Amino acid sequence: MIRHIVFFTVQEENLEEVRAGLSILTGIPHARLLEIGTNVKTDQLGTEIDLVVYGEFDNEAALAAYKAHPDYQRSIERVRPLREKRIAADYDSRTAVTRPL
Repeated sequence: MIRHIVFFTVQEENLEEVRAGLSILTGIPHARLLEIGTNVKTDQLGTEIDLVVYGEFDNEAALAAYKAHPDYQRSIERVRPLREKRIAADYDSRTAVTRPL
């Protein structure tokens, strides 16, 4: 399974509009799970991130299909002008470290 995680920073006044724009992604059928979360900012060292997109995909082809869907582009067009920073990472959970090495 591929895990897709994207972090966003936004100005306070744009938070709900960006959240709504990201919510478009939840209608794309290729994800096993897709969540849009607002950072509750309880970590004393990591409070700069405002929104998180978390997705689980069966494989890289499913992630590619998700990114090729027209709603993905709709979301980008709505969110990009309002966000500040975007940081993304994808990893294969089958090769993730799950116990001490």
